[in-house]
Amino acid sequence: MSRPQEFQILIVDDEKVQREMLAGFLNKLGYRTVAAEDGAGALERYSSGSFDLVLTDFRMPGMDGFALLKEMKRRNPEAVVVIMTAYGTVNTAVAAMKEGAYDYLTKPIDLDELLLRIQRVEREALLKRENRELKDELRRKFQVDFIVTASGKMEEALNLVGRVAPSQATVLILGESGTGKELFARAIHYASPRAGKPLVKVNCAALPETLLESELFGHEKGAFTGAVARRVGRFEQADGGSIFLDEIGDLSPALQAKLLRVLQEKEIERVGSNQTLKIDVRVIAATNRNLEEAIRKGSFREDLYYRLNVVTLTLPPLRERKEDIPILVDHFLKKYSRENKKEVASTTKEVRDLLMQHEYPGNVRELENIIERAVVLGRGNALTLQDLPLNLRESKAEIPRGELREGTSLPETLENLERQLVLRALERSGGIQTRAAEELGINERVLRYKMKKYKISEKE
Repeated sequence: MSRPQEFQILIVDDEKVQREMLAGFLNKLGYRTVAAEDGAGALERYSSGSFDLVLTDFRMPGMDGFALLKEMKRRNPEAVVVIMTAYGTVNTAVAAMKEGAYDYLTKPIDLDELLLRIQRVEREALLKRENRELKDELRRKFQVDFIVTASGKMEEALNLVGRVAPSQATVLILGESGTGKELFARAIHYASPRAGKPLVKVNCAALPETLLESELFGHEKGAFTGAVARRVGRFEQADGGSIFLDEIGDLSPALQAKLLRVLQEKEIERVGSNQTLKIDVRVIAATNRNLEEAIRKGSFREDLYYRLNVVTLTLPPLRERKEDIPILVDHFLKKYSRENKKEVASTTKEVRDLLMQHEYPGNVRELENIIERAVVLGRGNALTLQDLPLNLRESKAEIPRGELREGTSLPETLENLERQLVLRALERSGGIQTRAAEELGINERVLRYKMKKYKISEKE
């Protein structure tokens, strides 16, 4: 991986030997480092420099690592801070992660583990920078803000958009309904050299086969009953630009064969005509179906699948990227407050907690509908539980209380509760540790540490 020359790390530790050891190790690998011996010095250096990562000890005289973390996040919410501690208790780790720590390391520091953590921060920083540049370009050209996200998975998808958009490649976007497939199709088109030409959208599931064929390819006058004039189809309308074929998995076998010819030959024929028309159209297709399963069942052509599947973009459901919920809520609050001429600027904590717990079978579209309804019907400047739909309030999940026994210490009670939360998250995720970690608001490494600590096997 190419390292950005400006990547800079601030090391904060009151032990000189530790500071020098870490700085020497990182400098040899080509990183730029600045050191501070306490929290006050760290804040002074942080204010006067640009740091991609802060490595700070937890236990220091004066301002400790926890206070330093809170102050840095107050000054810069995007600050990336990794806590180093010899006191790796549940309370220390959980408190630091809740305050926005990126991760934590236990002393003595495993240098290989440290390097892996830094490389992950580098990759994410590179993705964010490229995505910011792409978004800025889109805003500058078209004055639209397509995608709101803080999710690593969505950032990777957006990064892929930036790389595939300048090409002529066909793109297949996979994802459940409501995950934003059309938004990504728009992003691909408007970041491409075809941006000045039309982006034509067709929902393949919305029309019966006879009408859909005419919609896609057009027809001649008299081609069928009701064809009183020539009609130009969507492919002709999109000439020079892009066509977005949504719900491509619903195409009939006959239309699949015709679409395959379009992709292979770059030409179409209107219904009722023998004239062949050459077209220059980029196809972006999307579906919420499993096309490989459809191929096995014989309902989708394998050759068409491979023509469509030149580049695949998979969008995760909202339940797998819950870190996006808070910023999406704020985005929709602003949008629908402005549209409805209301001043709804926030929500209560209870509303935020409930929205974070919901599973969203309808994904982002469902969340948007919830917020729009609440803004329209709400009576105050902040949304309350009473502004949310009744079915959502009634589905509020109970937080497990754990087994409280007389004489149990607070640390033991917290550990019992934490073990239950980990077990339930693993159960709900079907044992998929990535999803369980996301639900718990921690990363996979921390989850594996807790599984080992509480003797939770991967099969439980």
